Amino acid sequence: MARLGGHAAFWLKALTQPTIDLTLRTHAGLRTRIVEAPGLSLSQDELAALVDQLRSVAAKTLPQESLSYGIFSGEPERLSRAIVTLICEEKTGRPIAFNALSVMDVRLDGEPVEVTHLGLVMVDPDVRGQGLSWVLYGLTALVLFARDGLRPKWISNVTQVPAVVGMVSDTFSDVYPSPLPQARQSFAHLQLARGIMTRHRAVFGVGEEAGFDEARSVITNAYTGGSDALKKTFEIAPKHRNEIYNAFCARELDYERGDDVLQIGRIDLAGARRYVLSEVPHGSLPALLAASVMLALQRLVLPLVYWLDDTRPFGSLRPRERDTVQKAGGQG
Repeated sequence: MARLGGHAAFWLKALTQPTIDLTLRTHAGLRTRIVEAPGLSLSQDELAALVDQLRSVAAKTLPQESLSYGIFSGEPERLSRAIVTLICEEKTGRPIAFNALSVMDVRLDGEPVEVTHLGLVMVDPDVRGQGLSWVLYGLTALVLFARDGLRPKWISNVTQVPAVVGMVSDTFSDVYPSPLPQARQSFAHLQLARGIMTRHRAVFGVGEEAGFDEARSVITNAYTGGSDALKKTFEIAPKHRNEIYNAFCARELDYERGDDVLQIGRIDLAGARRYVLSEVPHGSLPALLAASVMLALQRLVLPLVYWLDDTRPFGSLRPRERDTVQKAGGQG
């Protein structure tokens, strides 16, 4: 109960921030930091320190290679549209894993929508197998979903790794492509995929020469735009515990050429519930649920309370009686 109360108090204080910069203890001995739009919210020195931490993890993961796309490009636009989740050792501060999400503007049915790209995930080989995937792949997406008033949010994912294809298919809703029987490509999926491939290839390091099979949502010859070092063979690509995803990737992707799937899906209440119940370790549920409740309280309950209260101001809302007095004074 003490831990739960501490997390609740922390989140209530943190939610006053205009952009996310949160640090919480997600594992014993580990701290997770979530930073939204670091290119805008951090000073130059803080930003440089954060990028150095990300590069140190990348150097451990790909010691003989280097990446030149996304957050590693150094472009201010990339860093201003990124949401970084960084896990560090509590005692030493050593970074051991990160996920760099990106927010992409795409049009759907003629209207602008935001798609959150699940982004690049890297884990120091020395600490793999410690159960970090639930933080790296889902926690930040859940926080963004709750901050947005629990409105369904579109997500995207580009990968050739069967384990990741399966994680996305199992966690999120309405995912395509996927080997699951209910997976169908809607016109919304197709529109978003076309928009992403037209305007946002640089987000996931795919060059202009790469092809795109719209019907299967498969990017062909994908490793030509700065992500070359991430190309894997099927044999070394991490497998999923459910063989259906391994067989799907082996059938749909040409690993010698370097293909990826472009998955489009949504995080909604059903997906959030699956994530909390199936992916989050039970020992971490109290803190995560407390955070979600506080976020929902701020984004759903409190605005309704403030809207119904016509005696006090809230943002652009003004008290009814004061406006009435002002109008009467102006007419006089």
